[in-house]
Amino acid sequence: MSSQKATFLDGIHIPPNKSLTDGLKIAKCAAPDFVYLPLSMHIGAPAQPIVKLGDKVKMGQVIATACGFVSSNIHASVSGMVTGFQKRYLPNGMTSNCIVIKNDGLDTISEEIVPRSENEITPDLIRKQLQEKGIVGMGGATFPTHVKYAPPKDCPAIDTIILNGIECEPYVTSDHRVLLEYPSEIIQGLKYFMLASGAKKGIIAIEDNKPDAISLMSKLVENEPGIEVLTCAEKYPQGSEKQLVYASTGRTIPDRGLPAAVGVVVDNVATAVATARAVKDNMPLIERVVTVSGNAVNNPGNYLVRLGTLYSDLVEKAAHGYKGDLARIISGGPMMGFAVNSLDFPIIKGSGSLLLFNYDSPFAHVPQEQTCVRCGHCVDVCPMFLEPTVIVQSVKQRNWDSAASSSIHACIECGSCAFECPAHIPLVQYIRMGKQFIGGKGEGGCNPFYVIKK
Repeated sequence: MSSQKATFLDGIHIPPNKSLTDGLKIAKCAAPDFVYLPLSMHIGAPAQPIVKLGDKVKMGQVIATACGFVSSNIHASVSGMVTGFQKRYLPNGMTSNCIVIKNDGLDTISEEIVPRSENEITPDLIRKQLQEKGIVGMGGATFPTHVKYAPPKDCPAIDTIILNGIECEPYVTSDHRVLLEYPSEIIQGLKYFMLASGAKKGIIAIEDNKPDAISLMSKLVENEPGIEVLTCAEKYPQGSEKQLVYASTGRTIPDRGLPAAVGVVVDNVATAVATARAVKDNMPLIERVVTVSGNAVNNPGNYLVRLGTLYSDLVEKAAHGYKGDLARIISGGPMMGFAVNSLDFPIIKGSGSLLLFNYDSPFAHVPQEQTCVRCGHCVDVCPMFLEPTVIVQSVKQRNWDSAASSSIHACIECGSCAFECPAHIPLVQYIRMGKQFIGGKGEGGCNPFYVIKK
């Protein structure tokens, strides 16, 4: 293990607040009576249903197929009967049609799920499994993973795979527990990624506030050719793709470019686990680990949850409900997640955490926006070297040409600027709104500063 602590330029230091759950082992959440599986739980075109009302389905069975190259298959996370098709809101404010399955409680596995021997595994088979088994980025982006392993012909050859085990968002510890409890599958998934791409180097990047994970993974890769553990400094947003690629390799991804443009592919550690299971065990992505934390949670923890489970079922079945009056519910982390006004949202492939806060928490109180004091703090900390105040001024004036010329598209919405702003200006929310207008989507979406009224 190298003593180097890799990092990037600018960024901020924020309290991690991970002690509620980082020492708690992953526990299973009981499967609910009904699951609601969105057809848009990934970036790209929604999947197309191939089941109809009244059909009986088995766990792991394909129920919706990818509609285009940038899309992903959806599989039943329980066995049972298709009882409906509903349009529901997702935590990001978008809507999606969902396939509703009534759980029969049997967990009857599809006959297609048959483990294979290692000598059957080839690069082509790995890429095929990524596509067929619905593997997407589980760090939150939900980009279909098979697309990463079919880069454009004008990209350089992929020489490095980076597994993202940073998890720099406060409160969130699901990836930390995955590192500690599924290390062999992480390494196996990384090997599959390297085989599929031809990359000779694999990096498992972990922030230095996880010394137990760094020690464990370093020991396990000692005799693995081409694979190393990279210790990264604790800084936000260290886990953001462009910042992680720079910290790990010194390479700079071009504007509007992907890591493949500099010969790199980045995958989350949970995605590596899902890939190992998809390739070796033929198991599709039907469950994931979710952190449930915050001062309103009766039983904080990290839970293995079936996709399509409502947050309300997760809180009731696993977290033993909540205490006090809920003031804020956040799907995701407090920096880049989405505040929602209920627990009536389904868990999707990118759902890494659910945070519940009552009125005793500082998160319950949204400071009044004040006039910009032109201190420049937002500029100083921006990891993308933008001028957030200039972009926001253009958005407020509805000057979309000016916002575009100020590189609004380059903002990664990490929230560093808003965190440092002494005037409490919701900079990221204005930028999100501007992107939606420029993209022709209007002002839709959840307000990340939404506070539940008593």
